[in-house]
Formats: sequence, structure tokens, C-alpha cells
Amino acid sequence: MARRQDLIDHLGKVPLFSRCTGRELRIVARHAEAVRLPEGSVLFSEGDTGDAFYVVLDGTAEVRKGKADRRVNSLGRGAYFGEMALLDAAPRSATVVAATELELAVLGARIFRTLLRELPTISERMLAALAGELREARRSQDVPTA
Repeated sequence: MARRQDLIDHLGKVPLFSRCTGRELRIVARHAEAVRLPEGSVLFSEGDTGDAFYVVLDGTAEVRKGKADRRVNSLGRGAYFGEMALLDAAPRSATVVAATELELAVLGARIFRTLLRELPTISERMLAALAGELREARRSQDVPTA
């Protein structure tokens, strides 16, 4: 139960889910799968089709890019990645590897789309959150908005 509450808390900090109600976050968390991976496991590789969103519950993952497999980021407890894969199946922009034993919550794109169909209010809140993110990105780049 503690892990489920951790996931709910972490989901509320993800911009895509930030406007969802507590009830909606609980529903999303209920559909996420808990996964434990050994150190060195490759979650996905750069160029793979995106099909899931991840939240780190325990351990550390490394983000690597390019043919040289250069480490560009380290993701610890509470970090999330792959949220754009829930919205489209574009190729992954990096490789993610378990730097330590890793416990994750995984939400697959297919399950996510089912949730959106069954709970239209989540769709509305996510669109509002994405609009806010886009507005903020434009503001930081001094792009005028209407």
C-alpha cells in the first residue's frame, strides 16, 4: 500500500497529471504495474517505439544518448520519464538503463488510452496541463501567445 501511495504522490508532480484529482490519480496508479529490474537492465533503447511511462520508486536509472552511449542524466526516486510515449509512439530520444536494482511503476500506452476513453475528465485535465506547459515553454522562449 505504501508503494501505491508513493506512486500517487509522484504522479501528482508529473506535469501531464498535475491537474488530475486525487481520485483520478488513484485510478491511474491502480493501472500501473510494479516492476523490479536488476542492475544493468535496459528499459528501452534510443530509437525504440515509445509505449510506456515510468516512475522510479526505488533505485537509480541512467539516461544515455548516442552511439558513444554517453550518460546524460541520472534518475532517482520520484523521477519520471516516457510520459510523451503515452500520447504518441514517436521513437525514444535516449536509452535508459538500471544503474542499480530498480523498482518502477510502469503505465503502458494501451492501458492509458483506455483510461482516457473511460474517464473523459482526465483527458480534459491533461489537455489543460499540456496547454499550460506549452504556454510556459513559449514564455521562456519569448514567443508571444494570443
